[in-house]
Amino acid sequence: MMFHSSLHPMRRQAVALVVAALAVSSGAALAADVDPAKILAPGGRLRAALYPGTPTSILTDNPSEPRGVGYEIGRELARRLQVAYEPVVFAKNAEVLEAVKTGAVDVAFTNATAARARDMDFAPPYLIIELGYLLPPGSAIKDLGELDAVGRRIGVTTGSTSDATLSRDLKHAEIVRAMTLKDGVTLLASRQVDAFATNKASLFEMADQLPGARVLDGHWGLERHAIAIPKGRDAALVFLGNFTVEIQTSGLVKAAIARAGLKGVLEP
Repeated sequence: MMFHSSLHPMRRQAVALVVAALAVSSGAALAADVDPAKILAPGGRLRAALYPGTPTSILTDNPSEPRGVGYEIGRELARRLQVAYEPVVFAKNAEVLEAVKTGAVDVAFTNATAARARDMDFAPPYLIIELGYLLPPGSAIKDLGELDAVGRRIGVTTGSTSDATLSRDLKHAEIVRAMTLKDGVTLLASRQVDAFATNKASLFEMADQLPGARVLDGHWGLERHAIAIPKGRDAALVFLGNFTVEIQTSGLVKAAIARAGLKGVLEP
């Protein structure tokens, strides 16, 4: 490992429709005589971009037995492609996104947004997670509506979905940017922010590091996690769409969620 520092019926139908759409979209169909491994892992190994500290990606508390939904999906994808699995762990998600954009890695497992789709291609989502807020110990805040107020300071990780969305949507509160989730815990502990915003999977992990911290009820958005690949490899999107359906219906995603202790997840 390299270090750089069973679907709900309606959702299954939705994913199937996306896969069908991909199959007929321009340039997306995978010819029967084309090996998907040559498209998705042209170097003979699957370089999977991950970042630590969140169960949606990878948890390295036990280096000999990593956990994480992204990590396990990558491992299974490499097995299906019959290539070596090479996890590449970056310090933060912004570096993961840049690595996919430049083709320095072959796949990543991240929130599929319209903005990111300009730089990379996405398979259908395999996981939907609530976006929320973590409050520091002793906070009197009880409702989401209390956060967008003059004098409030909201922490986010730089370049994240929370950064992009809340920088636009919050009209009164101040955005405070942290480089990593660990830095976010520090901001909360020192009361430099009134709340920290990200997906609830990460928020519950952060709360475990800060006794008394509380994940606020409700959500201000949703993350739709999907397999991301560099532009120019869209001929493999049908394969990835089918793979996504298979790992959900087989229970692989659900089992990975349980092993990683992932919370805040809507029915996968």
